[in-house]
Amino acid sequence: MTRFPRLRALAAVAASAALVTGCTTLPNNTEPQAIRSFEPQIEEDSDLGPQPGREPDLLLRDFYTASAHPTQDYQVARSYLAKDTAQQWDPHESILVVNRIDLVTAAGSTSEQRTFNVRGAVVGRIAAGGAYEPEHGVYEATIEMVRTNGEWRIESLPSGVVLERTELRNQFQPQRLFFFDPTGQVLVSDRRWIYSGHQSLDSALVTLLVEGPSPSLEPGVRDVLPREATFAGVVDGAYHFTGFADADSDARLLFAAQLVWTLAVANVPEPYSVVVDGEALAPGYETLSTDDVAEFNPRVNATAPVPLYALTDGVVSRVASNQVTAVEGELGQIGGIESVDISGEGNAAVVRREGDESVLLTGLVDGDLTEVLRADTISRPTFEVDANNQWVVVDGERIIRVVQSGPTGEVSEAEVGTEGLTAQGEISVIRLSKSGARVAMIIDGRVHVGVVERPGPAERRIVNIRELAPQLGGTALSLDWQPDGSLLVGTSTPETPVWRVEQDGSAATSLPSGNITAPVVAVAATPSMLYLTDAQATLQLPTTGGDSVFWREVSGLQGQRAAPVAAN
Repeated sequence: MTRFPRLRALAAVAASAALVTGCTTLPNNTEPQAIRSFEPQIEEDSDLGPQPGREPDLLLRDFYTASAHPTQDYQVARSYLAKDTAQQWDPHESILVVNRIDLVTAAGSTSEQRTFNVRGAVVGRIAAGGAYEPEHGVYEATIEMVRTNGEWRIESLPSGVVLERTELRNQFQPQRLFFFDPTGQVLVSDRRWIYSGHQSLDSALVTLLVEGPSPSLEPGVRDVLPREATFAGVVDGAYHFTGFADADSDARLLFAAQLVWTLAVANVPEPYSVVVDGEALAPGYETLSTDDVAEFNPRVNATAPVPLYALTDGVVSRVASNQVTAVEGELGQIGGIESVDISGEGNAAVVRREGDESVLLTGLVDGDLTEVLRADTISRPTFEVDANNQWVVVDGERIIRVVQSGPTGEVSEAEVGTEGLTAQGEISVIRLSKSGARVAMIIDGRVHVGVVERPGPAERRIVNIRELAPQLGGTALSLDWQPDGSLLVGTSTPETPVWRVEQDGSAATSLPSGNITAPVVAVAATPSMLYLTDAQATLQLPTTGGDSVFWREVSGLQGQRAAPVAAN
């Protein structure tokens, strides 16, 4: 039992005690700058300026390295520019991330003037607020340099900042902000890249939190703050907010949960002193801790047991204590099952082959199943937060949302809007994130992720769809969300059969594959273990505690090629 319900009651009685937040903006340089009264402290950069006698090509590379430091309006980077150029250069137009920067000296260069053609493969962009947006293209620019008083300086360059991906990782760190889903029941993570030079990470996070969700995530979450809300800064260890007079008690309390978990997940020590318009959030609550908002905990408990099931030759079994046992009820008896998803609450959604048709059945793991729909093909189902609702792909094209009414048990179907989907081809896999705010798909072997928008109470639409990990080409065969919000992707590539793809697309990392034989046709993840099915067996790899490059067979499933199903 948490303190949050009591806090809700107190705030409802004392609605005038408003929790107030700040409305600040983060320019494209990712350095939070309040448009009202607060600016987080930034450490001074030192020893990053031009080295005397530096050759022009090396100095130009040093400039790109210095551009990863946005402090004092890119003061260090400007020191590499000629005087007039330093005053005119606009670094805020964009921040492009490239795989690497290549320099080639252009014809006609002299001992006093040098022109370089700069080129790089664009992999992404850092948008306002530090949100990473994947992009795919080519960056090309011409840089002119001149020798002034014996030292080379940059005389002409385009607006904006260009970073190599390694510099992004070296100088920025990914953090997570949290916003509520439209129901106000589940926190949704919003990944941001924060400059590592901040002396006050907590202030930077709160500044971004009150600015609101990133544009790509905004359609899938609820912004509880009024437009007038302002973060006034940290005074004597307390977070001060103003301008929340128009927010009701529910909005103030939801923001309290966002604030606490954003700070806690970033390892900012609790409790947190919160002052709202000069007063505490509610009588008796001068400070807040994770205990107050434990019911909204977005963190993963790595020690919590997650039931594991296996689909083997059309039959679903339970895997526990190194043993495989039949599932009671209809699920363990019918056979002919093509795919299955099982929720942490024990709901089951099953696709079974009958003749030349696929049939979707829903029910409980140990209970009866009810037929919902038939089609030529039906993808593996995936659950919403409310496990009475599932999504499937019918005939590789249409995404169908199946809703079962709790009181009556009546089942209805509705097509999910995909107007924003530009990729052509068969949708072979679809998986909703744990929060239900995002959806991942494999379309013709390519990984795509979108945001789930709710235009109406019973309507769903996928928006802001983008391709992640384009380097996989058309090789992706299976995917699932990991508890930390990243994706686990199985492919048909022998050299790199399994990947971890970050939620924002900022990185795709090949996982150990010493004994995996492609193709990887099924994957699953729990807080403590990764599972996959390759060409020979069902394998597992712990998420922590070891550098092993070898996956082991799942105990109880040795010698079997079963599809793992984690009931998260």
